[in-house]
Amino acid sequence: MSSQHTLSQLNQIEAKRICLIKPSALGDVVQTLPILPVLRERFPDSEISWIIRDSFANLLEGHPHINHIIPFSRRSSARYWWNFLKDLNQRKFDLVLDLQGLLRTGIMTTATRAPWRIGIEAAREGSHLAYNLTIPDTGRLVPAYLKYWRVADALGLGETQRQTDIALSKEDMNWAKSKLTPQENRTPTLAIHAGAQWITKRWPPESFAAVGAKAIRHFRCNIVLVGTADERPLTNHIQQLLHKFVPTGNVLNLAGETTLKQLAAVLIESDFLLTNDSGPMHLAAGLGTPVTGIFTCTSSLRSGPPGEQHELVSTNVDCAASYQKRCPKRGPQNLCCMEELEIGRVWQALFRLISRQTTQRTGKAA
Repeated sequence: MSSQHTLSQLNQIEAKRICLIKPSALGDVVQTLPILPVLRERFPDSEISWIIRDSFANLLEGHPHINHIIPFSRRSSARYWWNFLKDLNQRKFDLVLDLQGLLRTGIMTTATRAPWRIGIEAAREGSHLAYNLTIPDTGRLVPAYLKYWRVADALGLGETQRQTDIALSKEDMNWAKSKLTPQENRTPTLAIHAGAQWITKRWPPESFAAVGAKAIRHFRCNIVLVGTADERPLTNHIQQLLHKFVPTGNVLNLAGETTLKQLAAVLIESDFLLTNDSGPMHLAAGLGTPVTGIFTCTSSLRSGPPGEQHELVSTNVDCAASYQKRCPKRGPQNLCCMEELEIGRVWQALFRLISRQTTQRTGKAA
């Protein structure tokens, strides 16, 4: 195995075959995308590969700076795993960037036997043993988007403008436009994503419906509910509540009906997104759609999208931003953050967002 390297040496190498390891989750994948133009600028003649979970691979298809997408299945046999690692070794990478930092990705990194194996300080489960260079200032308390951008700093290109490029086809965009209310209507479209992987991230659907109803009444918003097929019962419940609260409201339920690229197109065509801390939040923000983000067990500073155009609302309970997948409180206090984060606070944040954006657009039109 290669000896340890330094950052100064990194700026002198020429890598022909580069592998970026970031299998998941959706939000982290989206926040890693801006690294691709940087790698292409630094290594213009290289072949860039990305190891990604097979369920997210669709998002990377057609990206101008990716030569090879290497899909990875989490639920796989030992034989699959062995063949996968063997394939990585045979690709003869010169430079590997493990931005996931877990045991599984550390094993992948080691299997490549690349001369340059780079990781982050937030690496866990012993994955740091696979690296011969660790990017500084990439610990777990560093905001996620900035943690990944430190790679650009290490390559001397930290001043480069961040770009979240997703190759959307005309078919994807036309599909989204055909589903949503025509822009000539000029009443805003509010996308709502009420799902999240952890129960401790999921603000109640009844609260989402209450805020959505206010948006319909005050701004005549068209509502589009997005999510996975597993989240369809959740969005069905919100849709029923919205029809109960505002019978004349225009509500479209697309949960489980979109590919990742179609979801991206829907978020581009939407004016705003109301969401928990989730992958669609980062997808919307990366594509330029302002978000109102709700944070309970996670930190808006560490996990929120960058930019003053967003409104991020956090709970004030003592265990806020604990990053616990299960609530540490028992009895009546279980998930008390959901009640503490009142509908009124989230509505005020969304109201500010829509009002500000409406004023800016009116000013530009004038």
